[in-house]
Amino acid sequence: MRMKRNRFFKTVAFLLGIHACGLLVLSLFRLVQYVSLRSMVGATDASASMAFVRGVWFDNVVACYLMVVPMAVVLACAALGCYRGWLRRAASAWFCVLYPVLFMASAANIPYFAYFFKNINSSIFDWFGYTGTTAGMVFQEKSYWFYIALFFVLTALFVAAMVAWRRHMDRIIGTEREHRTSWPQAALRLAATAALVGLCVFGIRGRTGYNPIKVSQAYYCDDPFLNQLGINPAFNLLTSVLDDRRSENAELHLMDYGEAVGKARRGLNITSRVDSLHVLRRQMAAADSSAMRPLPNVVFILMESMSSAFLGRGLTPVLDSLSRRSLFFSNFYSAGIHTNHGMTATLYSFPALMKRNLMKGTVTPHRDGIPTVLKANGYHNLFFMTHEAQYDNMNAFFRTNGYDDIYAQEDYPREEVVNSFGVSDHFLFDFALDKLRQLPTTGAATGGTQRHTPFMATILTISNHPPYIVPEWFHPRTKDPETQIVEYADWCIGDFLRKAAREPWYDNTLFVVQADHGKLVGDVDSELPQSYNHIPLMIFGRGIEPRTYDGLGMQVDVMPTLLGLLGLSYTYDGFGVDLLRESRPMVFYSADDQVVARDSSRYFIYTPKLQKSFCYECLPDGRLRESREDSAFSRLRDYVFSMIQTAEFVFRH
Repeated sequence: MRMKRNRFFKTVAFLLGIHACGLLVLSLFRLVQYVSLRSMVGATDASASMAFVRGVWFDNVVACYLMVVPMAVVLACAALGCYRGWLRRAASAWFCVLYPVLFMASAANIPYFAYFFKNINSSIFDWFGYTGTTAGMVFQEKSYWFYIALFFVLTALFVAAMVAWRRHMDRIIGTEREHRTSWPQAALRLAATAALVGLCVFGIRGRTGYNPIKVSQAYYCDDPFLNQLGINPAFNLLTSVLDDRRSENAELHLMDYGEAVGKARRGLNITSRVDSLHVLRRQMAAADSSAMRPLPNVVFILMESMSSAFLGRGLTPVLDSLSRRSLFFSNFYSAGIHTNHGMTATLYSFPALMKRNLMKGTVTPHRDGIPTVLKANGYHNLFFMTHEAQYDNMNAFFRTNGYDDIYAQEDYPREEVVNSFGVSDHFLFDFALDKLRQLPTTGAATGGTQRHTPFMATILTISNHPPYIVPEWFHPRTKDPETQIVEYADWCIGDFLRKAAREPWYDNTLFVVQADHGKLVGDVDSELPQSYNHIPLMIFGRGIEPRTYDGLGMQVDVMPTLLGLLGLSYTYDGFGVDLLRESRPMVFYSADDQVVARDSSRYFIYTPKLQKSFCYECLPDGRLRESREDSAFSRLRDYVFSMIQTAEFVFRH
């Protein structure tokens, strides 16, 4: 009878044994990938063991997907006293069919990664239309034979081990029905079943945070091979298929690609011969007289939702003061209305494509931008955010594209987390200052210690985003939470700059203060209110003469303008211009379902889904007046269509 009383727990052990065996085989595939492609590991201090730890984490996610149904069925039956052998045989058959699918993805991923330097993704389905050619490619390439054989060998070993394990557990559990199962016993076992199924669902989710596990969670160092090694190939493949089906990732069709690229090149004054793969590529050469030597540190402060409409109203005394003491761009616009748009445009000079998140993707996008250029010039780059590192794929994206250190909610004390977006701005700034103090210094210079390696620190604030959390110790002058949080966000900037002024690196630092995008302030004045995209940009610090630039500018212009100030030469594929050397006659941007262009006197909005235009004249006081589309608005239409369609081409090619 003792054996019978333990049969429920033996059934649990039967399922967990299969789960462990599956994880072991998946880890073996990862080990083979590491050994086979180890030459791809760059010069890094990161340990490969962390990739394997994170690999087990991701493997467990896909293994839990396979486990949840048989666990629910087999354990529910066991809880009610049914231990029939056919249940275990059915569960074994389930795993015999589905686990080889995971193994196939892992085996195929090794040669795929060797060729493309990225994990297997939905692009493989493009080959299914050429079955004969694809089959020939797979079976005629001798280097693939080892991985094909590896798949069959490990699959056979897994199936043999599972059958042996099932037979062993059959002998222990037996096939007799338990004659007496009391309702209290059944209730306890059903509760245990529910708990185990709940753990399995938690395993599918992968983490306790705000979002379920994403590819970004595998990234932990600056080596792209090790970062991708921890991603389960089947997980990556499934995620990429789901990404492809999202409406925001549908291809835009505003203008013929050839026509768009030609007009975009003319609009950006690109006269070099066109490169079909890099249609906007040009060489940006700095004048010797503009070079800053030694190279200064750069501190980027990207403020959440700080519309220019907030300035000059008594809410932002710090920003108002900075606007008078900096190179202030007063007629400046964000690329979109989401944070990811602002970051990709500002840091990598790539415009927003309506509601698409350009930092996401099963294959993390590669972008050249300010971080990569500065890194190539010896900078150490740090990124500080308030929320989880995997939010918007930031961890993976920034580690892939020039940043050395990423600090996020996972690095902060739990008691400092105030809402779903993490810590407050004042804590973020203090944390960033502390980390900057810990950077190595060397040598002595007039006035104190000089840093041997310049740094770029990017600090992304969050407080001016709901849910608003104003600390109890902060005493705003206004009563409305919408303005109180603006006062607090402004105070945090001032507090950070006051503290930074006491640091030895301050006098050799260039500061850039800018919003990621705006927000609705005041009345709605159009189908896309101007306050959503009209934002401040201020650059101040060593060698910067304070003045107001009142010409048009946009976030994609930050990269060439800043690097021009630094006096750096680089290869450029972006959509911006150096505003201090070249004026911009028009700007363009987009929202979730709209594209926009404007010049000094007109404002054009187009909704592709409705195929409808909205035209406004810009009055001297900033208000808008509805107008009819004419040749001037047609020029704006051509401009935004060509730029957005060219961005679509660059994104896809």
